[in-house]
Amino acid sequence: MAISKVERLMNLVICLLSTRQYLTAERIRDSVAGYSESASYDAFSRMFERDKNELRDLGIPLETSMSSQFSSVEGYRINRDAYELPEIDLEQDEAAAVAVAIQLWESPELTSAAQSALLKLRAAGVQVDSDELPASITAVPARTRGSEPALGKLLAAIDDGRAVTFPHRSSPTSDWITRTVQPWGVVTHGGRWYLVGHDVDRGDVRTFRLSRIGDDVTLVGKSGSVKKPDGVDLQAIVERVASTGDVAGEARVWVADGRAAELRRLGSDDGPRTVGERGGVVVRIPVRSWEWIARVITGHGADAVVLDPAELRADVRAKLTVAAQQHDSRSA
Repeated sequence: MAISKVERLMNLVICLLSTRQYLTAERIRDSVAGYSESASYDAFSRMFERDKNELRDLGIPLETSMSSQFSSVEGYRINRDAYELPEIDLEQDEAAAVAVAIQLWESPELTSAAQSALLKLRAAGVQVDSDELPASITAVPARTRGSEPALGKLLAAIDDGRAVTFPHRSSPTSDWITRTVQPWGVVTHGGRWYLVGHDVDRGDVRTFRLSRIGDDVTLVGKSGSVKKPDGVDLQAIVERVASTGDVAGEARVWVADGRAAELRRLGSDDGPRTVGERGGVVVRIPVRSWEWIARVITGHGADAVVLDPAELRADVRAKLTVAAQQHDSRSA
């Protein structure tokens, strides 16, 4: 089975993070699953060059240097110090929110793939840092969980220069509509991934959040028929659209005193209120994305309670229930 572009990029990140060596392109071709499928070394070189650019676009600090002091051949690695977050001290409530988020978005599939990739690297003779845990290594941002099949197909279409058709909905409760798009690229903004391209149906440039694209992505047209226009800044397009999104409605959320500062910043104070025996305030929050605000509220656990609308309250309750069940199953 052919290795998808997403899996190949993840394998490359794992390879370059798991060793302090500078690995040559030839060594990477032999060690990283997905590159051996290239028909020739020239084909691999083009693929590897695109992948390096993609990693840099994602903000991954890829370094280049001589592979050793006795060699003039260039090598590559990822600067682990620049890649990793600095040490963070969390308050008790902040740690609890992070724990909920981890359980909500954990991906055992990627963890398994990371372990498999490390075994292949060791078998190829790459010196892997044994003290580093691979479970946290992923080239895919956490909020794309559940849309990975669509992401892989979209990246494959972009790589091959082909158009795509896929089911899309403008909100979690909207009907699915089939769209035909000439994809130019996939970029991240605010922790989410967006597809940018020319919408054939609307005859204009459009962005599509990956979490609202169904898995049934089909590549259409001839290879090489789609190309991103010169001078187009995909990141700027997404930032402009994300900053001017229409307000879809309003949520009223109770937050405990001294807690959930993020939610307080998002809305306006609507007066004090006591829930149970805890004091707090009601916050009115303008909502552009119901899916996003549900995840934010869920991350605050018992410190935030949705008062209305009822649909949002039910969504947050369902997410908390799943998190609690996962916690119980791990503790058993």
